[in-house]
Amino acid sequence: MSCNHHHHHQPNASDQSYPELNYGPGAKWIKSLTQGRLGTFHGGHFSDVNLSSVLFTHRVDNAKNVQLQVWSAPGLTKPTFEEAMKQKFKPAKKGDSFGPSCELICRSARYCGLLLVTGTNHWWKVSLTIPGYWQQYERVQFEFDPGCEAMVYTTDGVPLQGITGGFGVDRRVEYIIPKEALEQGTHEIVIESTCNGMFGVPWNGDTIAPPDMNRYFSLASADLVVPNQEAWHLLWDFQTLREIVDSVPGNTSLQNKALVVANEIINTFERGDASDIRRCRKLAEQVFGEGWQEMGEDVYKDDKKAQIWGIGHCHIDTAWLWPYRVTQQKVARSWSTQVDLMDRYPEHRFACSQAQQYKWLEQLYPPLFDRVKEKVLEGKFHIVGGSWVENDSNMPSGEALVRQFLFGQRFFESRFGKRCETAWLPDSFGLTGAYPQLIRGAGMKYFFTQKLSWNNINVFPHSTFNWVGIDGSQVLCHMTPVDTYTAQATVGDVVKGLNNHKNIESSDTSLLVFGNGDGGGGPLAKMLENLRRIRATNNNHRELPPINMGHSVDEFFDHLAESTVSGKKLPNWHGELYLEFHRGTYTSHGSIKKGNRHSEILLRDVEYVATMASVLKPKEYSYPKKAIDDCWEKVLLNQFHDVLPGSAIGMVYEDAEKLYAEVAKDGKNLLEEALKILLPNSVPLTADTKLKSGTSLSQIASVNTTPFRRRDVVKVPLAGASPSLKSAVGQVDADGKMGYAIMDNGALDASVHHSVGSLHASAYTNGSNHFVLRNSSVQLTISDGRISSLFDVQQGRELISEGATGGLVIFQDRPNYWDAWDVEIHHLETAKPLEFTNVSVVSHGPLRAAVKAEIKYGNSTIIVTISLDAVGATVKPSSRSLFVFDAEVDWHQRHEFLKFELPLNIHNDNAIYETQFGYVQRPTHKNTTWDMAKFEVCGHKYADLSEYGYGVAILSESKYGFACQGNVLRISLLRAATAPDADQDQGKHTFSWAVMPHEGHFLQSDVPMAAYLFNSPVYVRYLPQEQDALAASTEAPLAVQGAPNVFLETIKRGESDSFDTELSSEESSKTTTTVVIRLYEAFGGHAKATVNIGKQFSVKKAHVTNLLEDEEAELNITNTESGPSVKLDFRGFEVKTLKLVLGTTKEGAGARKRNSWVSIDGARLVTI
Repeated sequence: MSCNHHHHHQPNASDQSYPELNYGPGAKWIKSLTQGRLGTFHGGHFSDVNLSSVLFTHRVDNAKNVQLQVWSAPGLTKPTFEEAMKQKFKPAKKGDSFGPSCELICRSARYCGLLLVTGTNHWWKVSLTIPGYWQQYERVQFEFDPGCEAMVYTTDGVPLQGITGGFGVDRRVEYIIPKEALEQGTHEIVIESTCNGMFGVPWNGDTIAPPDMNRYFSLASADLVVPNQEAWHLLWDFQTLREIVDSVPGNTSLQNKALVVANEIINTFERGDASDIRRCRKLAEQVFGEGWQEMGEDVYKDDKKAQIWGIGHCHIDTAWLWPYRVTQQKVARSWSTQVDLMDRYPEHRFACSQAQQYKWLEQLYPPLFDRVKEKVLEGKFHIVGGSWVENDSNMPSGEALVRQFLFGQRFFESRFGKRCETAWLPDSFGLTGAYPQLIRGAGMKYFFTQKLSWNNINVFPHSTFNWVGIDGSQVLCHMTPVDTYTAQATVGDVVKGLNNHKNIESSDTSLLVFGNGDGGGGPLAKMLENLRRIRATNNNHRELPPINMGHSVDEFFDHLAESTVSGKKLPNWHGELYLEFHRGTYTSHGSIKKGNRHSEILLRDVEYVATMASVLKPKEYSYPKKAIDDCWEKVLLNQFHDVLPGSAIGMVYEDAEKLYAEVAKDGKNLLEEALKILLPNSVPLTADTKLKSGTSLSQIASVNTTPFRRRDVVKVPLAGASPSLKSAVGQVDADGKMGYAIMDNGALDASVHHSVGSLHASAYTNGSNHFVLRNSSVQLTISDGRISSLFDVQQGRELISEGATGGLVIFQDRPNYWDAWDVEIHHLETAKPLEFTNVSVVSHGPLRAAVKAEIKYGNSTIIVTISLDAVGATVKPSSRSLFVFDAEVDWHQRHEFLKFELPLNIHNDNAIYETQFGYVQRPTHKNTTWDMAKFEVCGHKYADLSEYGYGVAILSESKYGFACQGNVLRISLLRAATAPDADQDQGKHTFSWAVMPHEGHFLQSDVPMAAYLFNSPVYVRYLPQEQDALAASTEAPLAVQGAPNVFLETIKRGESDSFDTELSSEESSKTTTTVVIRLYEAFGGHAKATVNIGKQFSVKKAHVTNLLEDEEAELNITNTESGPSVKLDFRGFEVKTLKLVLGTTKEGAGARKRNSWVSIDGARLVTI
């Protein structure tokens, strides 16, 4: 049986859509060529037919539509808007040249005898007539390109936005005409242009080159234009697509899709008309998502767990390749631009630091300051940093760093009602290990930086971590993996924020700090547009890290703290954040380093004596708070991280040195005024002082502003001296006019005339090439022009390595690029020892012995006087004497580095260097690349190499660069870079250093005390009336006992005290008088200190405060017969601030006893 089955096949859809036959070539592409094609769609050779050809619908520049007038400010002037508007303007036109970049004035200074002042200013009145039919367009702009920086104002002087001319990535030349002006058909604005670029005016195009003195600019554009907004949006679409193609790693789906879409856009763009552009933009939605643009700022609304947090920023160097006055303009230009962008992009948030810049804005541009303040209060313009400027953190003293925060936070609170929560130093050249404690003490717990990404030897291992300071305090620190504070908000930046994160196992969140910077500018509209497209892409694809906007830096850190369980999931980094780069900045521009150190010491002394005068004699003296603050603001300003390091152009140092001169003048006047209150009718004792006949011993006194008892050799004029005064003179100058005496903590030591004591100093020579300075504790020998011996007489120990010599040494100094910034490790291969010549004995002792030597090298002359006094470095019984080196240098080398070195017969794997409120140890060996990297380091007043039983320190009064390679201890003295200042350090210098042998290891020594004294002048006073000398005695109001490792750093009046001299007696009675004392533990160990307060002070309360003087804990006051006291416990390197609230202080109380004002373990601080 058979069956016939008939099966009929029914074709399905897939059969119909997939052809049976294929005669085509296939769709395989050559990806690299397609990717290369993307560069042809905008600009370049095809700009007449590609997208560039349709970016503008209309453009006019004729006199009918654009009328210009200009007035050029004369000379050095930077007139205000009101002053400029009173001047006579003249007609101008597009294409006109204006300048020069620098005003030249005949001066015997730098740059071939010319003083440079960068950026001459030119004011433009602009009158626009807008064609009536242009009202149909979405936007009309005025395009103004002067090739330099400029700012747009309303006709009544309100800054509107900045202009950045030229064709760099920071170009912004468009000003959007307001809608109401379009309707009116006319519009007027004023523009101020300044003849400098965003990075100054380098003469050869190299950013760090000295400035071009005579550069002129041309007005390249002054056009009224209608931008084709859809074409511009297509340009931004295409740029984002291209960035995805170039930046997304690997052969991903998103990367390929972006390339396919970008390629199709090029194919679709035929005539470039509106329909083409719409089709092209529709294609882009395949990547960005359908309807993404209509979402606007809501594209960020889906608040998924963002890994990248975007924050706008505009890093403005307070001075660098331009002086301070140009920065004032940069601030206004940059911040007005950001306020404008906030109105156009609601998600835009902008973080900005540096209270000094806010103050300039308030003083010079009040209407703009008011607009900024509105945005601060709206939560869009974010204050960060908490400091006066973004300061260098290596060289300022600990107290100066405190004042950076104190002045910064108080300013922000006074203007905006809030303090900063995040410390912010993205560009400082290394960060002291004292910072975590100071940041916490200033009311912050978060810290942002990134400069260590510049390390040139080792890669820093963390992105988000707990930074633990030398005292154990910690802050939550983030170093953006994007490795910049001037990101361009590209896809590459966003991708790097995740892919370069070094702690992804602990935290996968990064801060994207974007916006043009260094010279200002900040974010541009194209950056905000790009970020919207990146987020839109992420809303539809997973290959990009999610980014959010609309949040603050503080919120970012709050998120980090929460997500890492308050940092418990994070790694720790202990100690300093040493930058393996820019090591030459510890030495460049020696005069600026000297100005900084001497100003810090002077202001410490002023505050001390002014506090005592105002508290002890309030009816005669009012604390000069404003004058002191004015001085501090100048010092803090000069601590900016491109000024104090010596890495700015020459004209910056003209300004900085003027500020230091003002501080020196005003500070000395303030000091003198207070001293005359404390020591009535007294005058400084100098070589020119005329003593009255019969002047007695008691009429010469001194004021010691340090926390240590001291013995100093001082010089006293002999004319008019009584027999009792002459009895204190143990040595007389060759001319017989000046005598040497010993000032023993405030009073002349009369016993010197009979016996100099055990430290009798002497100098002798064999008459040719062998010179010896000696006393009973130490001896130094110069043989054949080098230091051949440094000898401890008491121990019979030679301290110079066998066969080696010490002295001055010079090195080649040719860094790989950053001239003023860097000294590279290879400079150590070029050492050339210098020999002392023309050595002679200039003082034979017995109180002071000295030799004088000369070195001629190249075009330079170095004169050094080496002296040894008949006193110890401190009053510690075993303290050795200092060998003091006073140098006078006429320096004319180029690219050479002068140092002083001692090859010591001492071994230790680490040397010790003073840092703020403590010390840091650094390796002397090269075990690892981390060790090798620290071949040049920063120290403050001392560097020390010790082993068990002995050590040697080098003390510095104005230098910060040190090194210890093996057993060779060095101090860096002078450099000679030529960029960005062509004449850095050329000319005359005076400075000192000292060599201090000491018994015992550093931790057993008096090195920190000796260094403190070496940096602190003793103020010797002459009281013409003997009754004044007798009446000047006071008991000690303050004494710190029981803790020799606790140093009293600062005594000042409280910030909240009233210093209004116009108050009525009733009002004055209601004010509070406080004295603020800052102390710290200096050796790295615990301490229990007792602060004894004398009867002169009526103390009502005592509080421990933070650095901002907010009261944290009230202390128990114990009353004894000698007065009240409080107890303080310290951990190693801890800083404590004590506030004493005083009642009425009786003037002259306790005048019966001659004693001191402040003492530590009985060492009198001030005796009169």
